[in-house]
Amino acid sequence: MSDPDLNLLIALDALLGAGSVAGAARALGLSPSAMSRALTRLRETTGDALLVRAGREMVRTPYADSIRERTHAAVQDARAVLHPPPAELDLATLQRRFTLRTNEGFVEAFGPRLIRAVAAVAPGVQLRFVHKARKSATPLREGQVDLEIGVLDAMGPEVRVQALFRDRFVGVVRTGHPLAAAAQVGVEAYLGFGHVVASRRGREHGPVDAALAALGLERRIAAVVPGFPAALAIARDSDLIALVPASYAQAQPQHASEGLHVFALPLALEGITVSQMWHPRLHDDAGHRWLRALVLNECRQIASA
Repeated sequence: MSDPDLNLLIALDALLGAGSVAGAARALGLSPSAMSRALTRLRETTGDALLVRAGREMVRTPYADSIRERTHAAVQDARAVLHPPPAELDLATLQRRFTLRTNEGFVEAFGPRLIRAVAAVAPGVQLRFVHKARKSATPLREGQVDLEIGVLDAMGPEVRVQALFRDRFVGVVRTGHPLAAAAQVGVEAYLGFGHVVASRRGREHGPVDAALAALGLERRIAAVVPGFPAALAIARDSDLIALVPASYAQAQPQHASEGLHVFALPLALEGITVSQMWHPRLHDDAGHRWLRALVLNECRQIASA
């Protein structure tokens, strides 16, 4: 046969996804030398360098960038053709890993219950939670992620969306804080103390600041931290006020919530709709349908508790 070796497509997909020989070798369980030989063959076959040195790293050539998504889709389609799903989904014997892209607040609030629910009926299924560095539909489109969970924001017209629950922000202070003794916290009292803001991107302002600005008011932000756990830790040992989702505050185990007091914000803020999002490629997949139903059921039960 004079056709190219189609096994090279798998190597090409790994190389373009990892952006390095070493990373592709790890992904496929091969030695770096074997992957280097595969890259040499791919260069000969395509007539393009594909990956080139840029200092200590490697970068994709323009041609490699242009075929990255097509290559991944071709590999995914080939695997689907050669490994069709069973007629019926047998959860007791299902061996599969699902990757969920979420923020740390969701993992802490809902992760333990989701893991227990999966293990109870499908012990061979693994849930892999990965960090959401920024909002983007690319991981869904490229098959790196099975589900994205969070607040919908310009994910693309083809991405499927299902609302999971409504959430809201609450204030948190240490138990001995002056605000902890108040039956209801007013705006003036709320602004009488400094605030600690949780933002993985380092942003200082959000919906609370917009609501205050509409009243001609402003809060004093004393610290910005990368996540909710750090915000609660600082609130516990200072007079600063932390801002976290109600679902996250309610999900804290007893030992973690000791020394903290949660209160309703003295501002009219819109609630937050948390959704699960997936690519149409997986819409009719039996295992994915089961996972979506499980996530929906568990999240709504926790959120309504």
